[in-house]
Amino acid sequence: MDLGIAGRTAIVCASSRGLGRACAFALAEAGCHVVVNGRDAAVVQATADEIKAKTGVKVMAVAADLATPEGQAALFKAAPEPDILVNNNAGPPPRDFRELTRQQMLDGVVANMVIAIELVQKAIGPMTAKKFGRIVNITSGSVKMPIGGLDLSSGARAGLTAFLCGVARQVAPNGITINFLLPGSFETDRLNHNMETVAKNQKITIEQAKAARVATVPAKRFGYPDEFGAACAFLCSAHAGYITGQNLLIDGGVFPGAF
Repeated sequence: MDLGIAGRTAIVCASSRGLGRACAFALAEAGCHVVVNGRDAAVVQATADEIKAKTGVKVMAVAADLATPEGQAALFKAAPEPDILVNNNAGPPPRDFRELTRQQMLDGVVANMVIAIELVQKAIGPMTAKKFGRIVNITSGSVKMPIGGLDLSSGARAGLTAFLCGVARQVAPNGITINFLLPGSFETDRLNHNMETVAKNQKITIEQAKAARVATVPAKRFGYPDEFGAACAFLCSAHAGYITGQNLLIDGGVFPGAF
């Protein structure tokens, strides 16, 4: 399918690895110019070079911490007038809610709510002027089905969802959509790290930890990053202009409800 976004400019946050990387690749394959971002300059550049080599599109590498004004400025210096913004950030590590300090809670809200809102604030103007914009926020399946120990991540991402769902209705008349992708368990470095932690805590092998997690997924496998990237690219496409303020759960059937 021609997604109708060739030549558009996309900023994809935290895209040097994992699901963000898959989204950047999918948008590049659709013909978008892409800004790749992360904190590790070498990894960011390597990802940008690989995407450019495989797709032939313009790819800009921006190594920056988006929690800082300087990092956000660097991102928008590379792409002052983005057509597409994909918000993404790693969540805080699992922790019993009783152990959370005030500062840890504030940091978690900044990382998983405030930064995305600030980036939307910066992108909305150019999108409004062009009467086209696609904003996709990568949150988590725990927004819909909270998981104990991930309370800070779930709460901050749920706050982001409620905040931007209201914004979505305000900007819809200008051809701008705002949607959310809620991943379950995907084959990424982050999942592997989490499985290592589970294995260590439960004194089992990593293979056993993964098998136990897969057993909870009706699809009986972990998701593939490419599948996630394709879903992101579609929500950014010219064909998705009538979809806004929605949460797309991609979890292999883990969530047990119909709505």
